[in-house]
Amino acid sequence: MRKGMAIAPSPPLETTPVRKRRRIALTLVVALLLLLGLDALLFRTRLYTSILEPDSSAGLLELILWREKAAQQTAGDNLVVTLGNSRMGYVPKVVDERPRQTGYAVRTAGVAGSDPRTWYYLLRDLDPTARRYRAIVFGVDDYDDEDQAFHPDDDIRALHYCVARLRLGDAIEFASSFHSRDVQWEAFRGTVLKGIALQSDIQAFLAHPLKRIAYVQLCHRGWPEWTYNYVESSRNMVGLQIDWSTLKATYPPEMTDEQKDTVRGWLLHETYPQTGRLAHYFGTWLGRTADRYRTSRTKIIFFRLPRGPLVRPDYLVKKRSSSIRELASRPNVILANEHLFDGLEHPEFFKDALHMNRDGVERFSGMVADEVARILGPPDAPAAK
Repeated sequence: MRKGMAIAPSPPLETTPVRKRRRIALTLVVALLLLLGLDALLFRTRLYTSILEPDSSAGLLELILWREKAAQQTAGDNLVVTLGNSRMGYVPKVVDERPRQTGYAVRTAGVAGSDPRTWYYLLRDLDPTARRYRAIVFGVDDYDDEDQAFHPDDDIRALHYCVARLRLGDAIEFASSFHSRDVQWEAFRGTVLKGIALQSDIQAFLAHPLKRIAYVQLCHRGWPEWTYNYVESSRNMVGLQIDWSTLKATYPPEMTDEQKDTVRGWLLHETYPQTGRLAHYFGTWLGRTADRYRTSRTKIIFFRLPRGPLVRPDYLVKKRSSSIRELASRPNVILANEHLFDGLEHPEFFKDALHMNRDGVERFSGMVADEVARILGPPDAPAAK
């Protein structure tokens, strides 16, 4: 070593590991930000949602949203929309073709397999001002709460229906609304990184991209007309008999296995402990929707749907609460007569234990339109041009 040359001091021993950890942390943060940015670019814009599989849960909801947003442009001011799952058998065409009209345009945004949590997010984008509709009509199975084996508060299908409607700010609220920790985590990560929830849809698209695009274009050309002109099945449940004391059914020879399965699942199920989970779930999501319209002119109307081709006796279970009736204490919420559709609760009006057939939905649709008009009163006069 040359004389006078200074010797640099050795760095502290912990400096190198600390810097390494910092570089790793910075790399992870940058990678996460890039991932969030890419996810947002693809799934929080129309870039990918415009080519969702139309037959998927998310694709079906997006088609209904698109159709009903378009209908708002020409429907006038006396517009009513119905919501529910596949049991809400409202058919607009039946009402539109009647010689006597109510003055209200009653449309449907019902989504098969959906639930009140999904309806909330659908409505938020269908009616962002909370003033477009004169009334929103919900079809529910019962005004009283009955807990069963299936718990809708843990139904992760809600994520897959409304994934395209969820915002980053919804992540905590949406995820925490589920009951189980593992489902909460699945909902949270699927809301933050939508690509996770859409993974199977993305894989199917990448396998046949041109086929998917062509099918999406076909649906956008014809789907509104297809759904408007859809004709329900005419099959029925005539001949079904049930011994309620033993929960045993007698089926007619022509009844299919599918029909029998619905009878066993919907009518012959055992009684489960009444825990209040369903009441809490309904109170949360239907209550949140009612709150959103609290200062609006829009009325929230509930109908108790026809319960089935045969009706389970009340003595089979003691229902301890009625979240729907509690909601009716709010000034903008109205309950239709719960016995309005008692006359439809017969085997000749149902195609299976849950769903009405052609005759059933035709009668039901007319009754809904007439009752909505009675509740709302005379429609507003058209605005002068």
